[in-house]
Amino acid sequence: MEYKQQVEQQLRSSGVQPTKQRMEIGILLLATPQHMSADQILGELRTAGSRVSKATVYNTLNLFACRGLVREVSVDSTRQFFDSTIHPHHHFYNIDTGKLTDIGIDELEFSQLPELPSGTEAQDVEVIVRVRNKH
Repeated sequence: MEYKQQVEQQLRSSGVQPTKQRMEIGILLLATPQHMSADQILGELRTAGSRVSKATVYNTLNLFACRGLVREVSVDSTRQFFDSTIHPHHHFYNIDTGKLTDIGIDELEFSQLPELPSGTEAQDVEVIVRVRNKH
């Protein structure tokens, strides 16, 4: 099956209507395991000749995240990435390069979580290890 058809099927099976703009974003982001910001996606689409608006990119990415097609990863209060790998895992974030890299779930181990607030249960744990280049 052609990749465009796979993306369309993936969108439909997640309850997302595959509009032209959603397909453009889906084909770009879901093509390989990767981490992209909304601005990176917008830049690549514009370079390819797309006339998609910034608002459409943000709305589509939020929809994809809500429907489980991508994971939203916030590395700080101003930087968000959208991760096409949706199974549980952790990340390295290089603050010098802005690059986000996967850490396998089995590569990091917790022996104990702190006591959870009353009436809650743990849903998942996601760790971001911030690194910088050695000088």
